[in-house]
Amino acid sequence: MRTIRRLVYWEILYAGAFVILGFLSLFFFFDLVEEIESLGRYTATGYTLTHALTYVSLLIPTHLYELMPIAVLIGTIYVMARLAQSSEFTILRTSGLGPWRALRSLLILGLGFVMFTFALGDYISPIADRTAQLLKARYTGRITVGQTGAWLKERQDYGQYAVNVGELASDGVLHDIRIFEFDNRGFMSSMMQAQSASVSDDESWQLQQVKRTEFPPAGATTASIEVAQIASLRWPNQLSAEMVSAALLKPERMRTIDLFQYIQHLQINAQAAQRYEIEFWKKVFYPLSCLVMVVLALPFAYLHFRSGSITTYVFGGVMAGISFFLLNNVFGYIGNLQNWQPWLTAAMPGMIYSVVSLMAFGWLVLRR
Repeated sequence: MRTIRRLVYWEILYAGAFVILGFLSLFFFFDLVEEIESLGRYTATGYTLTHALTYVSLLIPTHLYELMPIAVLIGTIYVMARLAQSSEFTILRTSGLGPWRALRSLLILGLGFVMFTFALGDYISPIADRTAQLLKARYTGRITVGQTGAWLKERQDYGQYAVNVGELASDGVLHDIRIFEFDNRGFMSSMMQAQSASVSDDESWQLQQVKRTEFPPAGATTASIEVAQIASLRWPNQLSAEMVSAALLKPERMRTIDLFQYIQHLQINAQAAQRYEIEFWKKVFYPLSCLVMVVLALPFAYLHFRSGSITTYVFGGVMAGISFFLLNNVFGYIGNLQNWQPWLTAAMPGMIYSVVSLMAFGWLVLRR
């Protein structure tokens, strides 16, 4: 049995690697063409072809993470269909490879894909994507969100703050900072404007070139506004660099733990966290879709093929993988608009494909 598993595992790994190589080559080519178009606009800032190639290469882990379930499905379908076409799987069945043993063997391989996908999406891809964005920002401009920047909220014992960050530079320094302070009754008590800020490890921001405006408290007999210019000011808060990056960068590119901490921060400050909760649960369930894909591919080993018909089934696997990717994104948008339960929104595509996989397995394998 160990020899059979080794044979099937090696074939699936080889086919999956071939599929991943093909898809990554396409994505690399498309990304490079897009970056070459940007070379002319940013030549004056020193953005060269070497930088473009580095930027595109740093996007590969993100593409690989997104393509893993599709590659697992296509590779496994190809191997199972080829074994069925050459009657090798029939020989394995007569040698004692029953349906449940075959399913168990594929699930073990699927768990390996799950762990690899989780490590890729939670550790390698976020670091590579952040490095790519900061590298490009060094030559093409700072990272920003529209014309108004990113808004964050900080609640403390003696009041609360509304923070606006205009841009994020390539070295991690924040620019165009505005901090509005409100007392516990909701009245604005002060406003600070800073040209830049660096996030320290001691849960504070070091503001530079600060203009602080203090307003009189509500009910004061005299209305006097005090304005002060401060070269450097330390502002203690709970807004970490990861939280700022979450507001400026795409949440699906963050680590799972960082997303969870940012959701906790939003909930504490009574802010909407639906979008980030959906992305959190998608990152939890997305690696598990590799298990669904290997189960979906197993019934192809029990089909009876005519000459040349394997291509049709492989094409069907490609379409099934693309449909899963599209369905995963569509459910995310619909769940955010309709305010569905975040975990159910993220798990629904996998549940649908799991039901389809089990139905196909029961009909083709057990009944026939």
